[in-house]
Amino acid sequence: MHSHKQKNRQHYKQLFVIIFGVLLWFTPVPEGLSLPAWHLFAIFISIILAVIIEATSIFTASIIGLGFVILTHTLTAKQAYSGFSQGFILLIIVAFLIARGVIKSGLGKRIALLIIKKFGKSSLGLGYSIIAADMFISPAFPSNTARSGVLYPIVQALSADSGSKVNDGTRKKLGAYLMMTSMAGLTISSAMWLTAMAANPAGAKMAKEFGIEISYGSWALASFAPSLVAFIVIPWLLFKIFPPELKETPDAPLIAQEQLEHMGNVHKNEYIMGFTFIAMITFWVFSAQLHIDKTAIAFLGLGVLMLANIFTLDDLAHEGRALGTLIWFGTLYAMSSYLNEFGFMSWLGMHISNIIAGQSWPVVYVGLVLAYVFIHYFFVSQTAQMLALFSVFLSVGINADVPAEMLALMLLFATNFNAMITPQGSSANVIYLSSGYIESREVYKYGGIVTLANTLIYLGVGTAWIMLIF
Repeated sequence: MHSHKQKNRQHYKQLFVIIFGVLLWFTPVPEGLSLPAWHLFAIFISIILAVIIEATSIFTASIIGLGFVILTHTLTAKQAYSGFSQGFILLIIVAFLIARGVIKSGLGKRIALLIIKKFGKSSLGLGYSIIAADMFISPAFPSNTARSGVLYPIVQALSADSGSKVNDGTRKKLGAYLMMTSMAGLTISSAMWLTAMAANPAGAKMAKEFGIEISYGSWALASFAPSLVAFIVIPWLLFKIFPPELKETPDAPLIAQEQLEHMGNVHKNEYIMGFTFIAMITFWVFSAQLHIDKTAIAFLGLGVLMLANIFTLDDLAHEGRALGTLIWFGTLYAMSSYLNEFGFMSWLGMHISNIIAGQSWPVVYVGLVLAYVFIHYFFVSQTAQMLALFSVFLSVGINADVPAEMLALMLLFATNFNAMITPQGSSANVIYLSSGYIESREVYKYGGIVTLANTLIYLGVGTAWIMLIF
């Protein structure tokens, strides 16, 4: 009986999404937009709504949307499938597969046990240690996607070795919290350093066109206070709103020590995995200077693991989530890209700017930052949003007498700290979501709360700090 009621509720939700999408589809096209842009928006926002209200999974909603955009000629087949050819999306999938090799080789277990031995007396302590490690390595990583590929297998090993697994229904024991915390940590570490995310230097270069000089030192100094506060607040906040079932683990360090002794010396597969992993990380860090592709590095690393039988074709057959991730993220990326190309994003940005123009500069400043954060609901790429809207928003702010350097820095920080607002808000998110420890609806809910907290911290503490030091 209960199952029947659940199915009925599901059908009602699905019917609601269909009605919403149809009404939006036939709504007169707003002035300044083309018909394809409006129709693509109707499909895209219907997919997002379906996931938020749990009418269906993000995978199902995406493939229905994919079929619909092609059959209605909103996008050509080539345009709709373009997301599947993106190198960074393939990097996500390969990083996910390599993570299995880290676990299978035993290296992930060893690293996880060493972390538990040092910080494992509480789940909160583990959460802080993961973000601290991320913040430590992030200055050398110009790709938050690549960085998540380093952190994810360690978090997965930590979860599994604490008795929290997806397949046996114990994901919420610890794994869900650690995955969500690590995902949230990337939003902070990426905002903390100029070199921690690929879009940051590009944004600094765009700011220079307005006469604003943002150096490595000025970025680090401006982001120091809000990033430190966010580091203190966010793991604790998630611990309160998305708590693990396993909170205190006073015996965990001793148990970890015993397990390490039982594992014995590092064996051959761990060495191979370790050297491969370090080589991949090194080449990722220096990929720009060496002019080599990050995805190609990941493929080569996976090939080495396959030659060593650390990752096999049988392992690939059991990684169905990787294929599912490729399909839904590739689909949403293509739709988001063409929303931008069709002019919808700039149209929306200009309308938001016009609404707040003419107000006092503090109102314009806060309004622009809030609008910039909120509008990320429609973007799958942080870099794409920055390229589309950063100059527009900065120009409006400068014309309203907002302090130019402060606004430029805050918009660039927001490009990073808003990344958790949706499951597809950052390519780094997708790796964590693929684990099965986190559900897409949880990211919309708790990721939205983290984004709100980040926004309040950076707008509040960050603005006061920047005004004090500059």
